[in-house]
Amino acid sequence: MTEQTETQSETTTETQSETTTETQAQTQTSAQTQTSAQTQTQTQTESPAAIVVPPLPATPPPPGTPPPPAPRPDRRVLRAVLRWTAVAVVFGAVGAGTAYGIGAMERTDVPGLATASDGRWEYPTLTRPPLPSGSPGPFADSNPAEAHHADLRALVLPAPKGAKEDPALRGSDGWLPTGTFLAEYSEASERDALRTALTDRGLRYIAARGWTTTDGTRTRIYLLRFGSGVVVHDLFTERVAPASAPGFRLRGTDVSLFDDGFPPQTDIDRVQRSAYNEMAPYGPEQVRHAYLSAGDVLALVVQSREGRAAAVPFQQTVVLQSQLLG
Repeated sequence: MTEQTETQSETTTETQSETTTETQAQTQTSAQTQTSAQTQTQTQTESPAAIVVPPLPATPPPPGTPPPPAPRPDRRVLRAVLRWTAVAVVFGAVGAGTAYGIGAMERTDVPGLATASDGRWEYPTLTRPPLPSGSPGPFADSNPAEAHHADLRALVLPAPKGAKEDPALRGSDGWLPTGTFLAEYSEASERDALRTALTDRGLRYIAARGWTTTDGTRTRIYLLRFGSGVVVHDLFTERVAPASAPGFRLRGTDVSLFDDGFPPQTDIDRVQRSAYNEMAPYGPEQVRHAYLSAGDVLALVVQSREGRAAAVPFQQTVVLQSQLLG
């Protein structure tokens, strides 16, 4: 009886002990749960931003496993790429062809790259006439008289392209009467004075040429030959071409003054030039003219045009005539 009682007492004690242990475990678990909840709540309160967990790396397939098929591209994207590639090729070919075409063209043939005309005329290629055998040039050391031994008629500047020549200035066999030359001057008294000056200085003959261009500009060129360059220099500086104003007034002019608009690079060695420009107000047309002293030749270049005579073709004509005489 006593053993049974002790056994029951031990059993009861063990049961109470287990119960106490479970209760403590539950209490501890509950406390941990509350602590974890409080910690999570505190963390959420302190850091409102969401925590991003990086994805785990993919587990590599076992050896020998075939790779998955590649995704097929969108057909719309493929067509767009092919279309733009074709467009780029076409534009590249067109651009290359255009560049080649422009490179092969003259600058004035390309719209937008054309050089605007400055009013110069198109003259034929100029060549000096041949000298007689054994004859020196006008400014050679062995030619103190500075004589032009070439045919004077071949030294007159030819007409530019498209111009209509004036047959009246061709004279007889290319030689012009003195009276036709003197008709360029306005006053009878001045014509008489100039005729005397020419005769006294031994004028030999006159070659001339004239033309009218499509814009209405009339050009007249006269070459007067004398016995020596000394005579021409004296006539040039003392009578017909003083520095300030011309010595004789041309027909159709009122006041003409020295023209200093010629660029310095247009000066020709051994050729003196005095150019004059009619000042406004002028009559129905403006007149420009220039005298040249080149060895034994005195030249007169005249250009006139209704309204206003352009400076560029006048300068061009004077310079080219100077080159032929220089």
